[in-house]
Amino acid sequence: MSDKQEKATAYWKENLKYLIILLVIWFVVSFGCGILFREELNEIRLGGFKLGFWFAQQGSIYVFVVLIFVYVRLMNKLDKKYGFDE
Repeated sequence: MSDKQEKATAYWKENLKYLIILLVIWFVVSFGCGILFREELNEIRLGGFKLGFWFAQQGSIYVFVVLIFVYVRLMNKLDKKYGFDE
């Protein structure tokens, strides 16, 4: 196996690790906070709205957008680490 192939394999494995972690975070926030933990979160109010309702309607979207920026930053670091940056 060539050095280039080994770097590409390591790059892909690390990329998948980042993807899985970020998707789990998104799942926990969107499904967990919006559906599973809704009753407990509804005890807290945010801007006059129950927090469980807020996560179901807007919070998971905000978290998703933040995760996109986190992913971009992680991938830029990963590109530099493995020499795939431009």
